[in-house]
Amino acid sequence: MECYFCKQNIKEIDYKDTKTLKKFITGLGKIRKRSSTSLCRYHQRKIAQAIKRARHLGLLSPTSK
Repeated sequence: MECYFCKQNIKEIDYKDTKTLKKFITGLGKIRKRSSTSLCRYHQRKIAQAIKRARHLGLLSPTSK
């Protein structure tokens, strides 16, 4: 499978885009593995960084809800 962000030609992942970030979080609030998200290594690192940043700023809750 191809990387979602590479396929959509998205260069930057915005931490304020919580709708997109929630696709890559499990029901318990954990960041999904690269094998389950099928992202490339570069975008998996960027999505993890954006999720952590959004959690820190309170845009995403540390748990699922």
